[in-house]
Amino acid sequence: MAKPKASREYLLASDFDQTLSFNDSGIVLGELLGSPDFEQKVKGLARINLVQQGGELTYLLLHDPEYRKVRREHLVEVGRRIRLKPNIGRLVEILEHGIDGHRFSFYVVSAAPQEVVESALEGLVPRERIRGTRFEYDAASGEIRRVESVSAGYGKVAALAALQDELQLSPDHVVYVGDGSSDVHVMLHVNRLDGYTIAVSENPYIAPIARRSILSEDALSVLVPILEDIVGWDALQVRALFERHGLQIQGWDKVRTDFVTIRDSPGTLPA
Repeated sequence: MAKPKASREYLLASDFDQTLSFNDSGIVLGELLGSPDFEQKVKGLARINLVQQGGELTYLLLHDPEYRKVRREHLVEVGRRIRLKPNIGRLVEILEHGIDGHRFSFYVVSAAPQEVVESALEGLVPRERIRGTRFEYDAASGEIRRVESVSAGYGKVAALAALQDELQLSPDHVVYVGDGSSDVHVMLHVNRLDGYTIAVSENPYIAPIARRSILSEDALSVLVPILEDIVGWDALQVRALFERHGLQIQGWDKVRTDFVTIRDSPGTLPA
């Protein structure tokens, strides 16, 4: 009798804001506080390079007068209001169950506050699988006293490296999924060590870095490049897996987009 095929173990780490969700935690928190200028505040911090990208909300929670009044219960409420992409739970289930001898442990690594991500993904992703920004709170007032850890910029690299060590996986068995410029450091890190990276947006900072880009409003879409490039399936096998789970891929267009800007050089005479 043939022995069952041994599973190849992988770590699949995903960002949260606008990767598993449709909106940003900071924007939702601003709406909850009646402060609609979160994006303007973030742009201001970006212009002066005061904090690393992805850590803007953490900075505001510690230093901005409007955000200093935030307590743990506010962050939990923000998570309840986050609009998630469909089929996150199904994605986790499929990955954990294993696909043709490949098993993926799913974790979320995000600069968003831990309480926000836990609340948003309750019942979909176990809390112990979430690595968000952690705060220490004042026991009497409930005020945020300090940051214990922040998973932004190089902080994401450190969080991913810790998970890799914890799971005892080689770097080439790490997959990272992200959407924005705050994921640049971690994607470069994963690529350098022969891991696999997926962009879920056309952000010009990460799309050229990621091994694959996939645009969809469904969380299950990240399975497509994983099945093709890691598991080694063709399009028919990919479609068959979705159909076994009661789903159909209705549109699947493979395109390559070049972003080109052309202007006259100084001193060039018109043709």
